[in-house]
Amino acid sequence: MKIWWVLFKKEMSEAARNFKWIWLPIVFILLGIMQPVTSYYLPDMLEQFGDLPEGALLDIPLPSGAEVLAGTFGQFSQIGLLVLVLAFMGTISNEKNMGTHVMVLVKPVSFRSYILAKWLHILVIASCSFAVGYMAAIYYTFHLIEQVPFLNIVYAGFIYFLWLIFHLTLMVSLSALSKSTAFVAFMTLATAAVLTLLSSYIPNAMRWSPGILTTHSQAVLQSGTPDSYFWLSISMTVLVTAFLIFGSTLIFNKKELTKSTS
Repeated sequence: MKIWWVLFKKEMSEAARNFKWIWLPIVFILLGIMQPVTSYYLPDMLEQFGDLPEGALLDIPLPSGAEVLAGTFGQFSQIGLLVLVLAFMGTISNEKNMGTHVMVLVKPVSFRSYILAKWLHILVIASCSFAVGYMAAIYYTFHLIEQVPFLNIVYAGFIYFLWLIFHLTLMVSLSALSKSTAFVAFMTLATAAVLTLLSSYIPNAMRWSPGILTTHSQAVLQSGTPDSYFWLSISMTVLVTAFLIFGSTLIFNKKELTKSTS
């Protein structure tokens, strides 16, 4: 446990030196502000810059607060996930390419501690970035649009963050198994896109999928309750996430031991 904690603090210190504790939350804050501000000022922007015919009247209804926050989740799912993947896609791959991971693993450090420390430090930074971005979206939604029930906001936030955890875990697993950061980024983002599209077009067949969690979070914002088969998708997401992190640990362990004996 002591060794794992030392590795975790090392990763957090390195993230601080790379200013990830600063620019990642800033990115999420900007994304959180963007949706409510754009929704509120869209008619004015179209009137000023839309090159509309003289005398044209715009009658764009203001979206509900729940719709605005759901749109914020969409911003996080697209731009936010992309930024996180670009920031952390080489967390293990780069060390494997440079051979620096060997300097850590020759000491009394287990493969599990090595990967779990990296995985958890990513989740901590991502959770803080998501939290401040989400709070910024909530503040501007309440100020410009309307208030949304607090419990709905918290419930939906936890559901969405589980979706984010799944994809970040997939990224760490791919980084542990591959030396190509481009492959890690492409596969993580492609998986997120495919699961989201399939969950949108064939929801009945994808009730178990982690990709359906964004739909559940939006339903909670709207009505306070998720869609049907909610616990099935939650259970499968938790199981697949656990399988990814521990499965990648075992495979990474086997590959490194094979290299050391060959």
